[in-house]
Amino acid sequence: MPTITLLDKIYGSNSVTGFEKQYSSMVEGLEVQLQFKEKTDRGWIQLDVSGNDAPVALSLFEQKIGLAPSSVDELQKFSVVKGKIISINEKNNEIYVDLGIVSPKPCDAIISEKDLQAQLADGKQLAFPELVKLFCLYNNLPIEVKLTEDVNQNGSTVKAILSERQISLFRGWVGSRFDRLIILGAQISKVERALKGSRHFRDIIKTEPLGALENIVLCKLGTDAVGLIPKIGRYLKSSVVLVPFSPKRVIKKIGNQAFDD
Repeated sequence: MPTITLLDKIYGSNSVTGFEKQYSSMVEGLEVQLQFKEKTDRGWIQLDVSGNDAPVALSLFEQKIGLAPSSVDELQKFSVVKGKIISINEKNNEIYVDLGIVSPKPCDAIISEKDLQAQLADGKQLAFPELVKLFCLYNNLPIEVKLTEDVNQNGSTVKAILSERQISLFRGWVGSRFDRLIILGAQISKVERALKGSRHFRDIIKTEPLGALENIVLCKLGTDAVGLIPKIGRYLKSSVVLVPFSPKRVIKKIGNQAFDD
């Protein structure tokens, strides 16, 4: 019975039991048993998978959610790995990305200010806090990185850059010209309830899940994501983080040429 770590974190006042039905529905119809465990010290969801269709279930979880590496032994230089931002180090101007590894101990990928400037700002010397704000690089945001060095088996960090797919995602957000409101810490059902309660469904195109508790509200052209924050936020818990992604602001700071195809 393998124990897997899903690339989903539970934090705030949320609990694993609130998500058991969601994950069980993904393998409905398969001959498989899921045993949910307590979340890890860092909030990652773990479960045991057994039954004749366990390999199929594991494949589905990998496709729909993603599975964390079981240990650092699976990582090497140039590995592309998904994780979630766990810390913004403003002293050293670095972003720490939790890769979900629990054995033998957690391992975080570190992205430097210099690499962020090169990948997101067309090499411009934008200040680290500005880059963080422009691209909504806040704690718990799901993100994909590419390791730039071999992993020290005894180490707890490894250097990395954003993956090509992650850069392409940000480029797509800017190129679309639509504002996005990123909501961290609430299930999508609660986000949609807040939109309904605030009567702002007519101002959005759709909601998109990034993770179990991370969602995007895609605004219609002309709708300002900043303006939605106080109107939607009052229907959500105070621990929920709402941050706007503004293509117009990104282009103003960096320029169109950085996002031309």
